Amino acid sequence: MIAKNEGILLTLTGGVRLKQRVQHPKVNECRDRGAPYWFFRYWSDELRPDGTVKTSRKRHIIGPSRGPNAIGKKQAEINRDNFLANLNAAPSRCEAAAMAKEPAQVGAIIFGKLAEMWRTDFVEREVGGRTLIAASTRAKYIIHLENHILPRWKDTRIAEFRTKEVLDWLQTECESWHMMADLRNIMSGIFSKAQEWEILPDTFANPMHRVKLPRKWEVREKRILTEDQTVRVLDWLEDPHLLICETCLDTGTRISEVTGLKIKHVDLDQGCIRIEQRNWRGDIDEPKTAKSKRTLALAALTERYRTWIASLERRDPEAWVFPQDQDKREPMWDSGTRSVLKKAAAAEGCDFPGLGPHSLRRANITWRQEVGGSSIETSQIAGHANTKITEEYTVVQLRRQEELTRRIQAKRMKAGKRRQGKVVEIKGADTAV
Repeated sequence: MIAKNEGILLTLTGGVRLKQRVQHPKVNECRDRGAPYWFFRYWSDELRPDGTVKTSRKRHIIGPSRGPNAIGKKQAEINRDNFLANLNAAPSRCEAAAMAKEPAQVGAIIFGKLAEMWRTDFVEREVGGRTLIAASTRAKYIIHLENHILPRWKDTRIAEFRTKEVLDWLQTECESWHMMADLRNIMSGIFSKAQEWEILPDTFANPMHRVKLPRKWEVREKRILTEDQTVRVLDWLEDPHLLICETCLDTGTRISEVTGLKIKHVDLDQGCIRIEQRNWRGDIDEPKTAKSKRTLALAALTERYRTWIASLERRDPEAWVFPQDQDKREPMWDSGTRSVLKKAAAAEGCDFPGLGPHSLRRANITWRQEVGGSSIETSQIAGHANTKITEEYTVVQLRRQEELTRRIQAKRMKAGKRRQGKVVEIKGADTAV
């Protein structure tokens, strides 16, 4: 295991090697500095964080040469040989540190090589024929790594990272707050994984933890279509795109979950669908999170599904509910539905940046709470990890605000009328007296 770690460190530091010497200096006795002692001088090579090597001449004191605890010259020479054994045998600073059981200088590790290991052994690793992370997440990591992170930090040694330099780069490189967060989190994850793999010690301070992002902002306004706009846009669509959009809108599913449905996932007797997998651009995998596996009620959509499934050529349990036109053995992609939805919205004059099937999911989350669903119910139905994510999805529309405001005003006016009636009653009693 030690040899393996030595090899990893040597690779991650760029294969930097120190001068290999066979030193056998003479043991001398010093008599002019207080109590006499045995010593020798030797050459020491130190690897700096920037990868350069500093060579210096050092003195090593062996032990007293006179007095009650003195050792003989022969013993002093044996002690000298034991001390130099590691320096003479180790061809690199990493190996010398491992042999001497001293911590290696991890600051010399090149970030690009560490990122390459992270990509190979984590992002792209398959275990038992299954990837460790979802295909969509894997694609995002690789794109950010190749297009943004490595071009700037590939040759940087981890001891050279400075918070201000990273923050300045993020603010220059990124067009949105979310992109800044993604890049920082990916780099932080690389360091964290290196600690998990015991390449970096637990005491290593992750430099990304000190990178504090500015206040969050949104590039695109969070918007959904109104009820009237939604009806008008959906009138333009035909099945299967219409049924897919209705499913996203009525049940709050992600479109990848809808296009990932097989016949076995639809229970027409119970009027529900079981979300057990997702389809991301032809990559079939488990849903986004553990809580995304859920059963959703179809309600009025049950008959729509019954009619649609009856029209399919293949209706066996493994058949796709929404197969491709060209190849019935493959599921539809989301791009086709997104395209027709955008065209329909444009035709109705209500298109906006970011409009797509995901906007319908956002509308479901918003409307479900408007009709009386609690945030906890909405969160669980949406398959969110927690209610904080549901909060991010919820759009408090102006119409909804007006409705709630009018309810408050009506409540206040009702209380005012009650009070006015009491005042009139009291005045009438005074008059009678």
